[in-house]
Amino acid sequence: MRTVGVEEELLLVDPDSGDPKALAAAVLARAAQDDPGQDVFEKELFGQMLEFATHPQSDMADLGDEIVRCRKEAARHAGQIGCGVAALATSPLPVSPALSVNDRYQWLAQRYGIPTWEQLVCGCHVHVSVESDEEGVAVLDRLRPWLPVLRAISANSPFWQGRNSGYASYRSRVWNRWPSAGPTEPFETAERYRRRVADMVDTGVILDEAMVYFDARLSARYPTVEIRVADVCLGAESAVLIATLCRALVETAAREWRAGRAAPDPGVSLLRLADWQAARYGLEEDLLDPVTMRPRPAPRVLRSLLEYTGDALTESGDAARAERAVEELLRTGNGAREQRRLLEHTGSLRDVVAECVRRTQG
Repeated sequence: MRTVGVEEELLLVDPDSGDPKALAAAVLARAAQDDPGQDVFEKELFGQMLEFATHPQSDMADLGDEIVRCRKEAARHAGQIGCGVAALATSPLPVSPALSVNDRYQWLAQRYGIPTWEQLVCGCHVHVSVESDEEGVAVLDRLRPWLPVLRAISANSPFWQGRNSGYASYRSRVWNRWPSAGPTEPFETAERYRRRVADMVDTGVILDEAMVYFDARLSARYPTVEIRVADVCLGAESAVLIATLCRALVETAAREWRAGRAAPDPGVSLLRLADWQAARYGLEEDLLDPVTMRPRPAPRVLRSLLEYTGDALTESGDAARAERAVEELLRTGNGAREQRRLLEHTGSLRDVVAECVRRTQG
């Protein structure tokens, strides 16, 4: 069975005011002091962010337990220095990002200017194991139409600098300002994929291979496909659903490749429109159907995703759990809907952050 690992970026905030706090270095120092040799937590582009990575897991219940444990550990380390953590993909409150001390990050700021300083956004990256680069590229080519659906499921960033952005996933609109971000054309072979990445680096526009910010890519560090479209999810159960669907999509795509089925090619222009629709509305309006690229109600698209990956979900033992999670998601909504619901109830973005801290910390 394919293994799955999850990387989550969390927002560090003042537990009273809800304002983001640039205390990542202090939190990491506390984590190293409490657990020498720990390799779970890492710094990110800005001091208001903290990242953790799970171990590869084959059982989704175990993966969920580890995500919850990592969130609680992050909250414990942060709490020791008077800070809280929130699984928010953007800060609802205004913030002036503090760039982490790092030569690479300094290069980004000098190279790209203002867009770098607007990248205080938190995502969820899912790594799914593949047997080879050839299989991985075949999977990437076949995942492309389904990635906007994952975007819609995970959408958790409706507010930006103290304002309603109008988007369910405004993080994705900010992230796509990087020159290498977004959907890709089919690559067809691993050799063509590697050549494209090398050509991109050789332009000098990006620094290195790690800056190839495709929506899904071959990992440069692990034998995995890395799916990068998701916002960090407010609830750990949503992160597990995203991971479950990612594994099922990878397995389904690999089977299609082995069976000789051609990869669909709706074109990057249509994929960008599908991604925009998902980011704008999340699950509240139509999505573009991954097969027809025409509007279709979001619940029907999600159930089509379950049907498309049904064999893989069944064989991994995830079908019933995924179906329950999707129906619950359609009933209660994603993180964007919940944040807006909290604002309507409390009238305060600070109260929204406070409640999200409470839910993140369990």
